[in-house]
Amino acid sequence: MRNLLILSGLGVILFLAACSDKKTDREYFDMGYENYNNEKYQEALTDFKGVLEQYPESELASKAMFMVGFISANHMNDLEQAKKYYEMFIKKYPQHELVDSAKYELETLGKDIEDLPIFKKIEEEEKKDTQVSTK
Repeated sequence: MRNLLILSGLGVILFLAACSDKKTDREYFDMGYENYNNEKYQEALTDFKGVLEQYPESELASKAMFMVGFISANHMNDLEQAKKYYEMFIKKYPQHELVDSAKYELETLGKDIEDLPIFKKIEEEEKKDTQVSTK
């Protein structure tokens, strides 16, 4: 009986130790940004998804969701995943400050940089400047 109590006590200790290894939402998020800044994009995706999977109601979940879309689109060339996360972001957080950015990312997903509206506008302005200076 005593051995059974010791074993069950040891089991509880091991269980608690395993639970204490769980990262907080802030730890996942900060690790995601650190990995992103160090160009470790796959690790960053894993960390940001950790926020979404472990803490879906966290105040950091919205930014983590946006970052999964952003990294997928701009660094991993996984346009399907990017689209999925941007659309989820817009639907779940319609008033978020990054909604316009998510919509822009969706509109330009997979386009060549030369085809982006901002570059076309710059090109048009340069043509106008050239025309004015040659007159």
